[in-house]
Amino acid sequence: MDIINKARKPLSIPLPGGKKLFLGPGKTGQVSAKALQHPPLAKLIEAGDVESGGATATRKGGGADKAGHATGLRHGGSGAMRQSGDR
Repeated sequence: MDIINKARKPLSIPLPGGKKLFLGPGKTGQVSAKALQHPPLAKLIEAGDVESGGATATRKGGGADKAGHATGLRHGGSGAMRQSGDR
């Protein structure tokens, strides 16, 4: 599930298991459905600082990751790793 920081300041969003998600203003992050029901996150959603959305568009559409590269495709090269260092 996606969440969007609607506040004009960076937020440190508490998640289950003692973890935190740091989101800048207007930025989007991903959390589990279980995390959406975590009381501190639920308070932020109710206050309007954070908005929860659906799944990400890149996951729905597939074919490209967030960096914009095609997944699973090889673009040129010999396939061998370049050696570096003293061998």
